[in-house]
Amino acid sequence: MFTTMRFSLTHLPLHRLRRISQSLFTIFCLIVGVQFYQFYLWATGSTASFTHRPPAVEAFLPLGALVGLKRLLLSGEYDSIHPAGLTIFLAVLFLGLFLRKGFCGWICPIGFASNLAEWVGKKLTILINLTALPLWLDLPLLSLKYLLLGFFAWIILWNMSLQDLNDFYSSPYNMISDAKMLHFFLEPSRLASFIMLGLLFLSFIVKNLWCRYLCPYGALLGLLAVFSPFQIRREDELCIDCKKCEQVCPGSIQITARHTVRNSECIGCLECLPVCPRKGCLQLSLPAKITPSPLLLPSLVIGIFLFFWLIAQMTGHWQSAISPATFQHYYQQIRTIGHP
Repeated sequence: MFTTMRFSLTHLPLHRLRRISQSLFTIFCLIVGVQFYQFYLWATGSTASFTHRPPAVEAFLPLGALVGLKRLLLSGEYDSIHPAGLTIFLAVLFLGLFLRKGFCGWICPIGFASNLAEWVGKKLTILINLTALPLWLDLPLLSLKYLLLGFFAWIILWNMSLQDLNDFYSSPYNMISDAKMLHFFLEPSRLASFIMLGLLFLSFIVKNLWCRYLCPYGALLGLLAVFSPFQIRREDELCIDCKKCEQVCPGSIQITARHTVRNSECIGCLECLPVCPRKGCLQLSLPAKITPSPLLLPSLVIGIFLFFWLIAQMTGHWQSAISPATFQHYYQQIRTIGHP
């Protein structure tokens, strides 16, 4: 039975494995979202039914995690208010450095939603889903996520002293930053609603809109991924220039123009490998021309990500040290507490 299961998994198409992985993490995030909303309702006095606050909701606080990371490096103190957020951030940075943008390709629920929007856009005949924007528009837009990354890095990494970091850390705003995030989506301003609807609509038309042009998280991982030992290698003598690999590439990378793909837009999805009609033309590669099984990359991505979670659980760096009653106290002031 085990042999049969292993054979089936090995021969399952990579794109299907990727969709299964993304779907499971997305479902998990939806469950976390529902649980957090129920905790928010209890904390704000909208219901008497208590639900535990899920630590994983802190994954959606990357700026707070960046503050926590700098504070950790300067003071040696691990974030005890949003420890899961810092743990997840460290895991994602590790994956980006060693396993390309594997988090984007195999885990990120926003990336999955972007892929889903692209698929829906192609199915709706009233819309035209572009495979890629023209170069004169694509290149300037590509810079947006790096500009956003630079802006946040300048504010947090460059400008904030240890005293500033500690002040933010102990502020009431940091205590309710997760609730502020939820409140933003529950009661968005007219401008925010217009922007979100506009981005949603454009996601059906422009391929991979958010991930390619606007995600500063992806920009950071892309810079780290340049140093990753994993890469896609193309054998020039075997390539027939059919460009099937480029047609399925979420990053719109010109694969047939490269011998090795180290591009910061490569998310490690590996979808280019199975569509290549020439055996051995495209391969996952490590230094010294080692060609591991394509399953190695996603296995390491998911395994290491879960390993960080397990270590955090064992070392007390997952559950917040703040009591539900304290969260409740600050949540009830959500409309009066502003950014420090």
